[in-house]
Amino acid sequence: MSIREIAEQLVAGCREGRELANLEKLYAPDAVSVEGADMGNGREARGLEAIRAKHDWWESEMEMLDSSIEGPMLHGEDRFAVVFNVKVREKSSGKVTEMSEVGVYHVSDGRIVREEFFY
Repeated sequence: MSIREIAEQLVAGCREGRELANLEKLYAPDAVSVEGADMGNGREARGLEAIRAKHDWWESEMEMLDSSIEGPMLHGEDRFAVVFNVKVREKSSGKVTEMSEVGVYHVSDGRIVREEFFY
């Protein structure tokens, strides 16, 4: 797949709630995910299983109330960015938060090998 195809499929999957399917289809087995801050599980997740666990944690802690996605925005042949705007409710406290984050995705050999989130 080209970087454009990978980027467009990632965005479509996020819009349609297929984030976990994206992991299997678009990510390298040893991909790395890096958060801008430690949310209690460390900033870095290495490998698909760890990234999947990060998604599971988010789903168990947060209820998505609203979201929008901008992009993808390509950067050469090896990177693209996506802007995520979300409104979530923390399940344990009921606290509602709105946030924006930029995801920068690095691609090698037709797979996402690294994602970095800025917020």
